[in-house]
Amino acid sequence: MTSAPSVSSSITVRLQVEARPTAVSELTTAIEHTGGIVSALDVTASGQERITVDVTVATRGQEHADEIVDALRALPGVVVDRVSDRTFLLHLGGKLKIESKVPIRNRDDLSMIYTPGVARVCEAIAAKPDDARRLTIKRNTIAVVTDGTAVLGLGDIGPLASLPVMEGKAALFKRFADIDAFPVALDTTDVDEIVRTVKAIAPVFAGINLEDISAPRCFEIEQRLRAELDIPVFHDDQHGTAIVALAALRNALKVVGKELADVRVVLSGAGAAGTAVLKLLLAAGAHDVVVADVEGVVHPDRPGLSDALAWTAAHTNPRGVSGTLREAVVGADVFIGVSAPDVLTGDDVAAMAPDAIVFAMANPRPEVDPVEAAKHAAIVGTGRSDFANQINNVLAFPGVFRGLLDAQSHRITDDMLLAAARALADAVHPDQLNPTYIIPSVFNPEITTLVAAAVEQAARADADVVTASA
Repeated sequence: MTSAPSVSSSITVRLQVEARPTAVSELTTAIEHTGGIVSALDVTASGQERITVDVTVATRGQEHADEIVDALRALPGVVVDRVSDRTFLLHLGGKLKIESKVPIRNRDDLSMIYTPGVARVCEAIAAKPDDARRLTIKRNTIAVVTDGTAVLGLGDIGPLASLPVMEGKAALFKRFADIDAFPVALDTTDVDEIVRTVKAIAPVFAGINLEDISAPRCFEIEQRLRAELDIPVFHDDQHGTAIVALAALRNALKVVGKELADVRVVLSGAGAAGTAVLKLLLAAGAHDVVVADVEGVVHPDRPGLSDALAWTAAHTNPRGVSGTLREAVVGADVFIGVSAPDVLTGDDVAAMAPDAIVFAMANPRPEVDPVEAAKHAAIVGTGRSDFANQINNVLAFPGVFRGLLDAQSHRITDDMLLAAARALADAVHPDQLNPTYIIPSVFNPEITTLVAAAVEQAARADADVVTASA
């Protein structure tokens, strides 16, 4: 599929243009002929013979941007002064900063904020460690931890190059849940060292959000940290994806009049996200799930299965399906993709059951062209913002952590994940549900509050159970 021009690849071009009546229309026409979209045009200076014009254009990427600039440069009487990439400008100096919550105006302030007054607070925490949640930044702070090995669709780009993504994640935590999140990019891929390092820095934080760590190492890292820390550990690539996918599926099934326990689900992708989606689907009551990866359908007789795939084989595929992904989707009610682009075609979707549901969530290119899929499926969702039904993790992780922090939870469980999915699905009221609106907008102001309340309730119930059994 050909990507559409996007604000994420937008540029602002400053031009010196001859002051003639057709000048502006010549600029916009040249841009439109190259496939760009003009989102703003401002005359920033004017003289008797020339004007200075800033044109902001949405492009399809760097090559397309270069093509647009060349077209402008070729116009008679036009001089390109400079080209600014708006996304890079936004990132100058990073997207985060730390500010003091309290003013330091005089000696009295200084003596309470720092020495000697702060010593009394330190002694109080030493005597009662739980007071750290009340008296320090720990109360509302989480770490966004990565090793840079599985960043977006970029893969293993390392910790330094991953920082813009981790900063962005921290900015989303603040915007949607008022949580202070700090990016921690570790210069190691060794599982033992990652676990040891996160444990060493954990006293500062009330939760750990693991991010963009490649499978299968991410499974062991999460499992060990959950066992060894007294704060919740959440791997967003796994559990955030699973929560939003399940919420979207609950509502999609309502639209087509089917039940989760009855439908045939085919899941493409057996990595971190795929495994988490699978486990949450099973916990929610799905029975007939077939998983496929690059080698085809996962089943017990397939040679060379890893421990993770062996678990998948043992808990899925009740009808004993084998073969390719394309063979598996024939007659299926639901396709969920968390894998790779273009693994299916519109014809494959046409072979699914009537009123099929297709969630093609690979980014930026989905498993199947959404336009082609929509010709045959009743409901189509993607991870993209330029199609209906965007299945976006930002719908889940801010509210999940807000609820965990508000409950002062020491762990996270499947019941909390299921509570988050139910709350997210229920945010779309019955009179709003339709094939193009099965999941709420990320800017719906109720989402974080609803998800947080559901998670907090589940976390408090879990704490009561733990206390009663102790």
